[in-house]
Amino acid sequence: MKGRLCLLLAGLLAAGAVLTGCAGAKSASSESSQVFAMDTVMLLTVYGDQAKEGIDQATQTIQKLEKLWSATDETSEIWTLNHSEGDWVDLSPETEQVLSRSLELCALTGGALDLTAYSAVQAWGFPTGEYRVPGAEELAQVAASIDYTQVELNEQASQARLPENMSLDLGAVAKGRLGEVLSQQLKELGVTSALLELGGNVQTVGAKPDGSKWRVGIQDPASQEGGYLGVVQVADQAVVTSGDYQRYFEQDGQRYCHIMDPDTASPAQSGVDSVTVIGSDGTVCDALSTALFVMGEEKGIQFWKDHPELNFEAIFIAQDGTLAVTAGLADNFTLADGYQNREVTVMER
Repeated sequence: MKGRLCLLLAGLLAAGAVLTGCAGAKSASSESSQVFAMDTVMLLTVYGDQAKEGIDQATQTIQKLEKLWSATDETSEIWTLNHSEGDWVDLSPETEQVLSRSLELCALTGGALDLTAYSAVQAWGFPTGEYRVPGAEELAQVAASIDYTQVELNEQASQARLPENMSLDLGAVAKGRLGEVLSQQLKELGVTSALLELGGNVQTVGAKPDGSKWRVGIQDPASQEGGYLGVVQVADQAVVTSGDYQRYFEQDGQRYCHIMDPDTASPAQSGVDSVTVIGSDGTVCDALSTALFVMGEEKGIQFWKDHPELNFEAIFIAQDGTLAVTAGLADNFTLADGYQNREVTVMER
């Protein structure tokens, strides 16, 4: 496999590597830009005559949505909502739309995705880096304040409100929605090929300039160097990974990751090290990568079987190193050199 690869983009951000072939990169003019936003480094590469305009517009959109959706920026709509003491808060169309779709996905996943789990993220110290293990009594109190059904959204008035003791965060959906918005904007400009690396999310626009699919590496959770154990080929799709190796701390020999189980207000312990979701809807992929991580492999596979209408595929990497891949990826996922002996199960509906 290594002999067929000749360019490794700066894609070791969180999900893995984005791997492209030389021919596609050299056959079309392109523009690239690196942006730091939403607490991560984003690398944008756009091909074609509209590349410069596309990069400029994408950068503006990223900055705009970050200002609207940040949970820590005191000027953002989400911060205002979290500190509104139960009052109604006016929302922009961008925030109202992503909040509405996210609440639908919370319900669809039975609360495995819950935007109001931000209070648990705070209790464990992830937003500030002041990590701690809360006591049982505190966790019980935090868990009682996690309930997405308590979020009120008035779509006609573009307003929302929360109970006083609750707070929410769009971290599980923001980059997925961002990729979706950027992809649509680029297509409206006439762009037919682009690669958007948004931290743990990869959003592709069309195929590579030479017509072949993009090759996205899936990181080995056990690799200290961020090596990839497999490659998935995609075109005009999002690839989103959630893993316990991305943001975590260790205390007394125990690893605590940033992905919270809403039921316990504690880091999820579902038997998986990472879940990668691939599909045409970036918001769905982002939301489900978190929800399926919380569910674990068995429940996550059942969710995939039960919801073909969401049009997604998934890769589960268990803590014992085994992989489960849904059937739609059978022809588009291959193991990397050094991993050919890894056990892979293809799940059928």
